[in-house]
Amino acid sequence: MKHDPSTLHGAQEAEVRVPTRRALAKQQTRAKVLAAARRLFSEEGYEGATIRDIAAAAGMSTGAVFANFADKSDLFREIMLVDMASLAEVMREAAHRGRAVDDCLLKAFSAGYAFYKSQLPLARAAFSISWTPDQGPELRNMAPVLALHDLIAEQLLAGVERGELSQEAEVKLRTQMLFDCYLANYPEAIFLGWSIDALQAKAKDQIRVILAGARRG
Repeated sequence: MKHDPSTLHGAQEAEVRVPTRRALAKQQTRAKVLAAARRLFSEEGYEGATIRDIAAAAGMSTGAVFANFADKSDLFREIMLVDMASLAEVMREAAHRGRAVDDCLLKAFSAGYAFYKSQLPLARAAFSISWTPDQGPELRNMAPVLALHDLIAEQLLAGVERGELSQEAEVKLRTQMLFDCYLANYPEAIFLGWSIDALQAKAKDQIRVILAGARRG
């Protein structure tokens, strides 16, 4: 059965929707609000930054902010979603540069710490919010956070496939242990001012101990 080329071309054009002027304006408004919120959260912390201040920094009314975001927590969640997606990509790229499983994991962890060392005020706000009873569970279960968990599991499974780890490596349990250690080192990084070298040394020991019982031979 033959298709009319003009009909196919028209269908393809219909699938490509050009944003309207209103939609573009809305995107620009959201971008301005997010940029202002990121700056104020970094300078004032989560509690110190108000919607009124964010609106003023973005050069618009509070009504314009609420037209795009439900509340302050919605704004913060959007910023964290972007940051965590970037973090997951940075850590994945770092893991791919490793060789053995412990080297892959250490490179991934180190990349994660370096990522947040470059924006400590925002990291402090994110870490503090992530353990609150109301917003914490949602932040800790965002898709990019779960992607970090999956990344660790992938490195362990690759280690099993290469013969570095035994088939009985209990990948699920060790993945959770490694993920917990990765998160547990953040207070030293963002509150106590530990250097990347110090964090790497601690993470290296943690990885070595957790993988010790899983190694072959």
